[in-house]
Amino acid sequence: MGKGEVHKGYHCAWQIHYHLVFPIKYRKVLLDKMVIKIIEETAYGIQERYAIEMEALGMDKNHIHLLSSAHPKISPGEIVRIFKSITAREIFRRHPEIKKELWGGEFWSDGYYVATVGERGNWSKVEKYIQKQGKPKEDLRQIRLF
Repeated sequence: MGKGEVHKGYHCAWQIHYHLVFPIKYRKVLLDKMVIKIIEETAYGIQERYAIEMEALGMDKNHIHLLSSAHPKISPGEIVRIFKSITAREIFRRHPEIKKELWGGEFWSDGYYVATVGERGNWSKVEKYIQKQGKPKEDLRQIRLF
């Protein structure tokens, strides 16, 4: 399912999209091609296992943007918790040397940013912004969410 489609459950229907941003612990620059590949592969697994749709995923060197949708019973905080814990575990499993870069052994910082994204307003702008993360900035303009 994607933009514009109404998701349906047994007792409800919804169109909820979250723009989530969370940084790496200590703002370390660790999102290289190897780690990005692990995160992308793991995101697809999360999507299949949980009722969370990954609509767009974008990464810069020290933080990640995620545009996702989920059943209303799953809070944005729960999406972040699931995504952070599973991706961190998989990164450390495949590349344990990364733990040495992070003194406490945690990959993601504790905090995050979340905003809802409207179907009729800024959804496509946010999706494009997220997809351009990590790309050269000369052709990229910051979008205003508010």
